[in-house]
Amino acid sequence: MKNKLSMAGMLDIIRPVFGSVDTPKGKMPTTDCLLSGLCLFSLKYSSLLRYDIEREDVAVNLKNLFGMSQLPSDTYMRERLDEVDPRSLRPCFTKLFAEVQRAKKLEAYQYLDNKYLLSLDGTGFFSSKTVHCDQCCQKKHKNGSTTYYHQILQGAIVHPSLKQVIPLAPEPISYQDGRTKNDCELNAAKRFLDDFRREHPKLPTRLVADALFANEPFVQALKIRDMSFIINVKPKNHTWLFDYFKSEKTETFEVKDNAGYIHYFEFINEAPLNSTEKVHINFLWYKQVSPKGEEKYMTWITDTHLTKNNVLTVMQGGRARWKIENETFNTLKNQGYQFEHNFGHGKKNLSHVFASLMLLAFTIDQIMEMCCKMFNAALKKIKKRRYLWGRILGILREWNVLTWADLYEGIAEGPARIRPIFNDSG
Repeated sequence: MKNKLSMAGMLDIIRPVFGSVDTPKGKMPTTDCLLSGLCLFSLKYSSLLRYDIEREDVAVNLKNLFGMSQLPSDTYMRERLDEVDPRSLRPCFTKLFAEVQRAKKLEAYQYLDNKYLLSLDGTGFFSSKTVHCDQCCQKKHKNGSTTYYHQILQGAIVHPSLKQVIPLAPEPISYQDGRTKNDCELNAAKRFLDDFRREHPKLPTRLVADALFANEPFVQALKIRDMSFIINVKPKNHTWLFDYFKSEKTETFEVKDNAGYIHYFEFINEAPLNSTEKVHINFLWYKQVSPKGEEKYMTWITDTHLTKNNVLTVMQGGRARWKIENETFNTLKNQGYQFEHNFGHGKKNLSHVFASLMLLAFTIDQIMEMCCKMFNAALKKIKKRRYLWGRILGILREWNVLTWADLYEGIAEGPARIRPIFNDSG
């Protein structure tokens, strides 16, 4: 557990970042409130109320494992975290990413010209007609009512052959000071690219994204930042491009894989993205036919020069975009993280701070699956993530646990290093 990419090691990296967060002084350090929030999501509590009911009973264990000096009540935690700027938590993600790089665990994610696939997409995590804060976007309805909502733009390093993803710091999609219109994914993406290139100036990257980002300004923004791309395009939204493709001479390629799927490719290089002909891209049309005869069609634009030797690789890279949906958002919503549950809204930043802490907990879990043998031994014993989270909480309620190593070893091999909270006479 001395490994920096163990749970204990990553918490040692995160605590100084929490300690540097600037907020108004209170009766309890902001660090303890942030660590308690991270604890809430790391242990997969179903609600803040559930955490508040149990926190005194498991206080010793939580202090041992997470390193807080005090455990705030649910009300006090909300009040303090509402004052935290979500951007102040970005260094947690960048420092963990840097440690993954130093441990040479990132190298396995290189794909197509030794670049890293960066999947980018937005998702919502809060919606209400009554509860709202200063950062809420608003949707006005014809009946005069208003829906208030929060979204985030999330990026993650992915690989078609690897299950785990490596999340980057989320970009809030929220009401911007001085603006008269709602924030949107495209505006958030521009901020994301600026932050990404500032924090990772030399990382060779290929963005994979949906058709929303297949427009001239965004493609130019990627080129300015020296980022390659594979972006989905759709006939309905890119009529001019598809008409151009049909009218020009193209190359074709067909291959059948070992599972019996037939892959058809048709492609053209140096095609204008739109009628202005200011930006040129390479266009890939793809059809998949399953052994049962079921057909799927997909199309992408890319800056990678297409040949018969690389279209299969480009296609697989483009389809890896779904990992931001399946391995990230779907996991957060359905694997115990309670992503769409309203843990607390606040008046300023609470909703986005909780979302960031939840994503930080998810990032830690993904890195442990990649790097921590003890964690994986425990996961192998329990078999499923959701069952593991329940087992961990069960142990913390009934046993005294000094370290994460004791916890994982107790699950994998038996509780030799942990003891019941109550003695024989109790």
